[in-house]
Amino acid sequence: MKIILLGAPGSGKGTVAKLLVEKFSIPQISTGDILRGAVSAGTDIGKKAKEYMAKGDLVPDEIIMGIMEERLQKEDCQNGFILDGFPRTIPQAESLKKLLAKLGINLDLVVNLEVPEEEIIKRLTSRRTCSNAKCQAIYNVISMPPKQDGICDKCGNPIVQREDETAEAIKYRLETYQEKTAPLINFYEQEGFLETVEALSSKVVFDKIVEKTGK
Repeated sequence: MKIILLGAPGSGKGTVAKLLVEKFSIPQISTGDILRGAVSAGTDIGKKAKEYMAKGDLVPDEIIMGIMEERLQKEDCQNGFILDGFPRTIPQAESLKKLLAKLGINLDLVVNLEVPEEEIIKRLTSRRTCSNAKCQAIYNVISMPPKQDGICDKCGNPIVQREDETAEAIKYRLETYQEKTAPLINFYEQEGFLETVEALSSKVVFDKIVEKTGK
């Protein structure tokens, strides 16, 4: 199974990806993960990425695609993979298409998780994260609160609301998504890979993916 998950922040991509990883034993790959992995491994292209990251600059697409090429050829990707939140732009999607063709990889499905804006704002403003940098456990004060109010179950440190998960910040993130990433929906629809699913339940999305891929 080789799929791409699209969706606005808070649409549930991470939760769906976790269900797919557990069932199919394939890796979930995000841009952040592969960048950190390449930097940690000290590869040549990872060193180039580190230079940009150290300055707080965006890593150029050509470097991201180089790291993605390395990642997709690793042994754990032989039976498939889940691209979570990548590509983010049309140029990245076009580069990914060329890369997959170069590697002889056939994409199975692109799933667009569709969630109303008010639901996304509700989900993200109720999210809390452990303040311990080594833990970073995530909670939701509505659907998955900690056992003790304001305290992480795992390490006992305070849980906090991230600055990018206030209502104002979320609206800005959604505007950015609509501007830069939403056009990918049309791109993959024209490519014939797109399946849009109303993502009010992660289990519904998971079941639809299993149904569509016939796995």
